[in-house]
Amino acid sequence: MDSIKTSDYRIDEKATLANIPTLNNLNASDDKLKDRLKHTRKKLGKLQDVIYAHGKYSVLICLQGIDTAGKDSLVREVFKDFNSRGVLVHSFKVPTELERKHDYLWRHYIALPGRGKFGVFNRTHYENVLVTRVHPEYVLGENIPGIDSVEDITDAFWDKRFEEIKNFEKHISDNGTIIFKFFLHLSKGEQKNRLLRRLNLEEKNWKFSPSDLKERALWDNYQVYYEEAINKTTTPYAPWYVVPADNKKAARAIVADILYDELKEYKDIAYPELDPAIKEHLSKYREQLNNE
Repeated sequence: MDSIKTSDYRIDEKATLANIPTLNNLNASDDKLKDRLKHTRKKLGKLQDVIYAHGKYSVLICLQGIDTAGKDSLVREVFKDFNSRGVLVHSFKVPTELERKHDYLWRHYIALPGRGKFGVFNRTHYENVLVTRVHPEYVLGENIPGIDSVEDITDAFWDKRFEEIKNFEKHISDNGTIIFKFFLHLSKGEQKNRLLRRLNLEEKNWKFSPSDLKERALWDNYQVYYEEAINKTTTPYAPWYVVPADNKKAARAIVADILYDELKEYKDIAYPELDPAIKEHLSKYREQLNNE
């Protein structure tokens, strides 16, 4: 099985999605990929316990990808060994009426994980520079002063929004949030296969919507805007990782390895020291319990 190197997937300079493979089996069978994930997620689960006890950092994991890219199943499989008290998953759908009463980042701010916890954004604040780029009319629903028609949504508007997103990420990073942003890079052919599976398997029918086909027709537009968003917002404090997603099991193994390899580098994360006054009398407390 091939080794998984974080640097192979992190975007440190301008990327062209068309030149990045959507398939990487890591030269491993499905069974070996499952074993690799199982091994890594156990280590992640132990590390999560330390981060929870340490209570100074939070971890934000952002998952983006076209429909059927495998976000839901990745969340289910990668975080299976986490203590449920320490991880929160948010799936951001169409903004509610309440959310539209606030700026577009508000609902993401209030969903951020607290210190010691992991937060997973299944679809993220990047929907505001992806879906809205493909469908700029959606921005009108935000009721922004000075934006009265699609014609008012200029390149300068999008550049400003990219800066606002980077500022948001810089602010939370400076305050102790460790940020990972994963783009699950799926091929158009594999998406077709997965959509057909939804149609052919009765237990998967509920996942299908005719809108899936409407959005698929806009595939090229989405690729352009994903590439632009990744290139304009990958930073040292909030890097993007482009993960080949045609093989779900390999994608999960890659994401899990990246998380563990990066988080273990935080050498200051450790279990808190026991109060010296308590530590001094541990043998007495132990004796007291044993003598009950």
